[in-house]
Amino acid sequence: MLAIPIVLANLTQPILGAVDTAVAGHLGSAADLGGVALGGLFFSFVFWSFGFLRMGTTGLVAQAFGARNMDALRADIVRALLLAIAIGGGILVVQAPLIGHVVQLIGGSDAVQHNARIYCHARILSAPFALGNYVVLGYLLGAQRPRIALLSQVLINAVNVVAVVTYVYAFGWGLAGIGAATATADVIGFAFGIGVLWHVRPRGLPPLAWRTVSDAKSLNKIVGMNRDIFLRTVLLLSSFAWFAHLGATQGDTVLAANAVLLNFQTFMAYGLDGFAHATEALVGAAIGTRDQSAFREAVKVNLVWSAVGAFGFALVYGCAGTWVINELTDQPAVRAAARTFLPWVAMLPVASAGGFLLDGVFIGATRTRELMQTMAISGALFFCASWVLVDIWGNHGLWLALLIFMGVRGLTLLPFLPRITAAIRPASVQQAM
Repeated sequence: MLAIPIVLANLTQPILGAVDTAVAGHLGSAADLGGVALGGLFFSFVFWSFGFLRMGTTGLVAQAFGARNMDALRADIVRALLLAIAIGGGILVVQAPLIGHVVQLIGGSDAVQHNARIYCHARILSAPFALGNYVVLGYLLGAQRPRIALLSQVLINAVNVVAVVTYVYAFGWGLAGIGAATATADVIGFAFGIGVLWHVRPRGLPPLAWRTVSDAKSLNKIVGMNRDIFLRTVLLLSSFAWFAHLGATQGDTVLAANAVLLNFQTFMAYGLDGFAHATEALVGAAIGTRDQSAFREAVKVNLVWSAVGAFGFALVYGCAGTWVINELTDQPAVRAAARTFLPWVAMLPVASAGGFLLDGVFIGATRTRELMQTMAISGALFFCASWVLVDIWGNHGLWLALLIFMGVRGLTLLPFLPRITAAIRPASVQQAM
């Protein structure tokens, strides 16, 4: 099944953040853990603001793959890689004010913010490579090469584990070593990815002309898609930044506890996103071949597996959550606070499953406008709910607001689903209408 290696590949990605959290959680203070938590949120916000490099690439490649249009597939990859390198270079140019302003905006104590800056300045050096990895992953998912995607993610995580142990414990680089280890993994992962792209490149095609890469119609489509996904991602990440901010206002211990628990959310998100990514590839291919039955089957099968996965995560978190918390930090106050809010985390997978699956459907169909509009609705509701509920129930209210947010994401997309089905018609039917 296509989804299984994609799920496994996805589940390796949050290991980067979990390793950083675990190492920081044993350095000696909540401020160290809080600093890495804020630093990780910075990269989630900045890097994943450009998540369209992965999502847009997957949708376009999947449709070109389904239509067997290798010229379009090759041009899409080159455009995406050039864009990733340009954006990554721009991030490096403005890194100092960018890190300073974003970390200050998120909040936290002076010690936490200081530690976050140390971590960020070490990790940000790999920005062009990290964004390039999004493109490589997008291609591998869209072209239905999940085993290579899994191998790539395993390599990145293995390098990160070895590097963080070396930099922190052998070289004594502390928080800077944690950031530098992730940067090293990104660079080596990108080098591997470029080698893969060259190895699997379509053979027998004429040289790629610049006029093909710069085709106005293709660029306009990409710009429109990327704008919608960018805005959708900024809204999503702003919601989590607001979550972190409200947690930080309740003290370093609550901030650190929420950071530990967000690792549960991250693992779940990447796991359920594996089914969503499989849906992206299958939906895109079905649209490329104009096959309604294949589209319906892709949605139905991945819906079943997403539900199974969601209940599986909920069960594991409910049964083994305390053990995971203890492994991620050795600080008694942080452990106790995290255990208090653990039941909310155990409920999140079930509330989130529909949103992740439908994200995959709409990305594979390149229906990005609906993704942006519904995220705006969900985000607005989260901001309002969290503002009210935190005043009433403190951090419990904050987690309840997050639970509502994740559920509403799927509910707001559902009414738009029939539009995609109606739009998938064989060419002969469209010509006859």
